[in-house]
Amino acid sequence: MSGAIVQAEGNITESQQYLSPDTGQFFMRIEVEHATDRSLLEDSLGPVAATLGGRLMVHEAGRPARTLILASTAPHCLNALLTRWKQGTLPIDVVGVLGNHGELEPLARFYGVPFEHYAVFPETKYQMEDRIRQVVAERAIDLVVLARYMQILSPELCADLAGRAINIHHSFLPGFKGANPYRQAHARGVKLIGATAHFVTADLDEGPIIAQNVTQVNHAKSVAQLVEIGKDIESTTLANAVRLFAQHRILLDGIRTVIFD
Repeated sequence: MSGAIVQAEGNITESQQYLSPDTGQFFMRIEVEHATDRSLLEDSLGPVAATLGGRLMVHEAGRPARTLILASTAPHCLNALLTRWKQGTLPIDVVGVLGNHGELEPLARFYGVPFEHYAVFPETKYQMEDRIRQVVAERAIDLVVLARYMQILSPELCADLAGRAINIHHSFLPGFKGANPYRQAHARGVKLIGATAHFVTADLDEGPIIAQNVTQVNHAKSVAQLVEIGKDIESTTLANAVRLFAQHRILLDGIRTVIFD
């Protein structure tokens, strides 16, 4: 691979590799400064990848990932993404927000982002999902982010967005499900609370894990305090996962991820 890059007049600026002992798959991520056009690099690397039986992906470093955000009523994750985007610290280009409630429209408009609201009921769910597909196709979306979007995507949509949709959820031990997870955590006296960002799959909250964070808490924390701590962790963890995706640092190894951070 290095020889092919040199042949294409490229200069390697970063190189990482990993051999998975579980699947036997070899992974490599290389950043290259290239003086000529991208096609020359692809033409040089393609035959090498084919000889090795590998899959080659060539991306333009620094190009913001075109991103569609799905949201409901909780503002913290949406605000974290939009703030980092506007500050230039998150390499994405937010092209729109779709919500199943209208509460977050003022927040999206504040950042100059188009907002669309579709009330989602069992009989109208397919309409929202069709609109998601339409936006993804028409706007050349690279990434769909579920920023506390409190709807379960259909297996069909999960398949359509495989490997390019990221979700965030709280993660406790034990894993509290249903309503008021922080109240459940408080009642059980948890000592750690956290969040997990993962790829969306048809298996609810069981997609390949991208990023996780936890923080210690104690018996003195109220439910309201746990909620606020949880919001901060969710926001930070989701933003980190989006950054890793946008920088093409995530590779799938079956149900696991290889992260070249």
